[in-house]
Amino acid sequence: MLSQWLKSFMPRGLYGRTALILMVPIVTIQVVLSIVFIQRHFDRVTQQMTASVVAELGFVTDQIDAAPDPATVLTQLAPVLDALEIAAILPAAPPPPRTLRRVHDIAGLSLLATLREGLPGFAVADLRDSGTAEIWIDTRHGILNVSVPRGRMSPSNPHQLLVIVLLAAVVMTFISFLFLRNQVRPIRRLAQVAEAFGKGQTLAYAPSGATEVRAAGQAFLDMRARIERQIEQRTLMLSGISHDMRTPLTRMRLTLSMMDESEDTEALRADIAELETLLDSFLDFARSQSSVAVETLDPLELVREVVAQRGKGRARAVITLEAETTPMAPMALRGLLVVRALDNLIGNALRYGSDRVTVGVVQGGDALRITVEDSGPGIPPEQREDARRPFVRLDAARNQDRGGGVGLGLAIAEDAMHQHGGRLELDESPRFGGLRACLVLPR
Repeated sequence: MLSQWLKSFMPRGLYGRTALILMVPIVTIQVVLSIVFIQRHFDRVTQQMTASVVAELGFVTDQIDAAPDPATVLTQLAPVLDALEIAAILPAAPPPPRTLRRVHDIAGLSLLATLREGLPGFAVADLRDSGTAEIWIDTRHGILNVSVPRGRMSPSNPHQLLVIVLLAAVVMTFISFLFLRNQVRPIRRLAQVAEAFGKGQTLAYAPSGATEVRAAGQAFLDMRARIERQIEQRTLMLSGISHDMRTPLTRMRLTLSMMDESEDTEALRADIAELETLLDSFLDFARSQSSVAVETLDPLELVREVVAQRGKGRARAVITLEAETTPMAPMALRGLLVVRALDNLIGNALRYGSDRVTVGVVQGGDALRITVEDSGPGIPPEQREDARRPFVRLDAARNQDRGGGVGLGLAIAEDAMHQHGGRLELDESPRFGGLRACLVLPR
């Protein structure tokens, strides 16, 4: 519990954690150095200096107590008092009710303790003046007031060393932060390039920084090259297979056209059409994972074109577009991927739902949301994760009598969103009760 509580206050970034690791030892050393060494050193010096003054004041008070006339004694001791820089008044004015000291005068504590311990008759003192210490002493002839230069009782500016050390620590900490920032910058750059690659963007990157960071950067470049080579090879393979398979399908279609019409020839034509649909789906899936250039496009106009194109393909289909009336700002999009994703969602809605589909476009502060709703049976919540996987067909969840699919529509849509740094959301349509698929594109 304690460790979890402490973690809630710890910085989460590498820069903050490294700065904390840097500052904690410095602050600890400053505290230990200030309390254990410097302050104790100045306390001892103050005690020794004050003890010398106490001996001198003790001699003066002994002479006053032994003399029948204090005025004569002070006259006789005047040369000595002048040499010691001590001013004495007897009888003195009434002393303050208590000892007075500035709050930050830490050396004054040792000074007062030495006076109380070594000077008989010590009454009170006034240490508010940094240049002079006023001391009141009880004598046989009344209250004696003496003024002693503060420099004779404690070191001048005792905390000057602490201030110098503190300033030096601040300067060195600032310099360390500058070096630390230079060390963290390559890590942040590597994170940005890795995040961009996850969105399908290949940014220029050269490893820099410390040896370990350079090694991680080079490992990332090697990994990126292998992934790009694998995607390219798979795309070429699927394209080649699809191209090679279209040739025998064309021959089969030509052969069927020269045969007499029958149930068998009609069934073969349907099988050929289904095979061609499967090939198109394979190609779309392969192309969705290939590199597509980023363009600045009007998202609403892009959606309008897809809806218009889909509406022409089915005579009975009613595809309604609902969008905001305010103009939408252009976005940096991979237009071909967004078109494929939206076209697949509309195709799924028409195939498995009904001939009535609603497409909505809503722009928010940080994302654009394109929704496709149908009135079909929908997808149960426990099967929505499986529905996103390639080649997964949820026959029980959809109406296969309306046309079969290969199970790539949602996978293509989700992969397109990943390349934009967005996501695909699946839930129940509150309007029609069917499936609501939402493409979330961050701005």
